[in-house]
Amino acid sequence: MTELIQQEITNIEQKNQVQVLYACESGSRAWGFASPDSDYDVRFIYMQPRENYLSIRERKDVIELPINQDLDINGWDIRKALQLFLKSNGPLYEWLQSPIVYKEETGFAEELRRLMPDYFSLRAGCHHYYSMARNSFENDLQSDLVKLKKYFYSLRPALACMWKFAHLSLTSKHCNETIIQWA
Repeated sequence: MTELIQQEITNIEQKNQVQVLYACESGSRAWGFASPDSDYDVRFIYMQPRENYLSIRERKDVIELPINQDLDINGWDIRKALQLFLKSNGPLYEWLQSPIVYKEETGFAEELRRLMPDYFSLRAGCHHYYSMARNSFENDLQSDLVKLKKYFYSLRPALACMWKFAHLSLTSKHCNETIIQWA
């Protein structure tokens, strides 16, 4: 599948006249709990030709391929990705930490990883994962018959939210202790 995915990335570059800077696996395969029916969730960040960014014309900032039985491939323009990076977008931060990388060019992802500690908001991350966990609980776990995978889809964001909340509390406690020491 890796070769097929890399070929699809090359096709995307040629068809859309873009350069894919980073492509990775997202979803159950990246999280380590793929099931036999799991598809490949490929996410990527791309760059258009320079003149496109200098144009006043609006341009699409996503590339999405039709989803088939095996592949779900879509990506974001670098401008969109950087704007979402500044907003601590959970999925983007996850992409950058994916253990399955299909393409990484120019040190782009490496530089973003280096900047993550300076820009990631624990509060925004907590809100994101709490919302995911709540939606999963309300929409996926209320029927009489629930697939095991759906429990993981609820547990993963709940645990991520709990970790972020604990870290946020520790950070706040540390800040409070520091303020008391200064006073």
